[in-house]
Amino acid sequence: MAEIIMKFFIASMCMWTVPLAILYGFNHNLFPGVNDMSPYSMTLLSGTLAVVSVNVVIAFYICMAMREPSDKHRPDVKFLADAKASINQSEQNEAENSSECHSKEE
Repeated sequence: MAEIIMKFFIASMCMWTVPLAILYGFNHNLFPGVNDMSPYSMTLLSGTLAVVSVNVVIAFYICMAMREPSDKHRPDVKFLADAKASINQSEQNEAENSSECHSKEE
């Protein structure tokens, strides 16, 4: 469980730092050739690259999640039992409500 949380934390931090680093680099002329661009073009390119970088980080996180073995994770038995009981209870309540509606209509 700690590995999953760590991967999520790293991906979340990358989703914040990478776009900010791109914007910082463009605004402070850290990338070569940025000096020759107009301010409008520089803003447009830096914003587009920042958005693309977030999508790349999301895609990377999805790929990491898809590569994890599915047999590694076991569901909690108590949670499953509570979920099944909740579903059964809601089905019974719906059946009772529909039978009450039929008796009221008659």
